[in-house]
Amino acid sequence: MSVTRINEFQAREGEGDALAVLIGSFVPTIESSEGCLSCQLLRSQADPARIVVIEAWESVEAHQASVRNIPPETMQEAMQLLAGPPKGEYFNA
Repeated sequence: MSVTRINEFQAREGEGDALAVLIGSFVPTIESSEGCLSCQLLRSQADPARIVVIEAWESVEAHQASVRNIPPETMQEAMQLLAGPPKGEYFNA
């Protein structure tokens, strides 16, 4: 059974565009990871500093293994653009 991972990010004031570009740069890496079925980045119309990434995976383990494909220094750069910690959760259909 596949799982869906929903990740939510809130950018600091004035950093929404930069965060969207940076997180958007992760999408090809995520999509090419073993077990990834799809990955989509969305921005809120009401609050463009709010970004959601919806990922479909063959398993939770496949998603967790894929995190190693994103360079730690790039992840640190993203963390500096955030207003608070990112949120993420797994969902079943």
